[in-house]
Amino acid sequence: MGQDGCTSKNGSSAEVSTNTDRERFLKRRREFDVIIIGGNTARSERYAITPCPLVVISRHKSNVLITNPNAFWWNLDPKDALAKAKREFGPDVLIEAGPALLQEFLKDGLVDQLEISITPVIGGDHLIDLNDALRGFEITEDRKVDDTRFVIAKKR
Repeated sequence: MGQDGCTSKNGSSAEVSTNTDRERFLKRRREFDVIIIGGNTARSERYAITPCPLVVISRHKSNVLITNPNAFWWNLDPKDALAKAKREFGPDVLIEAGPALLQEFLKDGLVDQLEISITPVIGGDHLIDLNDALRGFEITEDRKVDDTRFVIAKKR
């Protein structure tokens, strides 16, 4: 997210990212059994290649990820999609959702750990409030690398 809480700019989260953030992000996602995203994220971000299965939660199937052989489209609510993903692919699930879907996962208590990167970018779209996102979580790591702040918080 950007310093002002934006999660995208000009229609992409890449515009809010820094090189340090991107490097950590790409390395981290290789550690998971499956990645879950929402339909809006699938339509606006590049997910042509993923290091593991990619589950898209959406009511509307789209062919935007037709080139990704690891992509699965499920018309399920977050709780059911998370349970199915764990059964089918393994227990380590990375949720790379936009703010709307993330709020659903948080509201339902489905997130065990948040990893948030905060970059110097401002003036983007789809704002989230960091304090609201961290409600019910305890910060276990908070450090700055180059121009990016990395916050890790675990569910209380």
